[in-house]
Amino acid sequence: MSKVGVIMGSKSDLPVMQDAIDILKGFDIEVEVDIVSAHRTPEKLFDYGQNAHTRGFSVIVAGAGGAAHLPGMIASLSPLPVIGVPVKSSNSIDGWDSVLSILQMPGGVPVATVALNGAKNAGILAAQIIGATNKCVLDKIVAYKEGLKIKVHESAKDL
Repeated sequence: MSKVGVIMGSKSDLPVMQDAIDILKGFDIEVEVDIVSAHRTPEKLFDYGQNAHTRGFSVIVAGAGGAAHLPGMIASLSPLPVIGVPVKSSNSIDGWDSVLSILQMPGGVPVATVALNGAKNAGILAAQIIGATNKCVLDKIVAYKEGLKIKVHESAKDL
């Protein structure tokens, strides 16, 4: 069974990151949630990034606001795919600092980046990465996307 690590810089990011947690649990993917601050707990960040692949994780979803160094630092330390969620926080410049901090990674250190506060899409993307090699998860993603299509058709009928 695949496992996704969902980490964030502080507990204040949890309301945004909860969307990733919920979508992953909806696909029956094991999720481990933690707070790993790039600036306040660098030792924990290094340990997490260097050892996540040995702990059974397949993907890491990392959310951060403000300077948003967490996703990039984790990506620099881990061989796993990292999905960054820029979080619009109280110390943010309308969220753009977070978006650009996660998006503008140097060559060799990729971070897949979703929209500002886009944790739901991060969860879906993590599931799709796992689904590439796990037919059970892939089937759930196919059903989920079919459900999205049905919702659109139903909405159109209501016009």
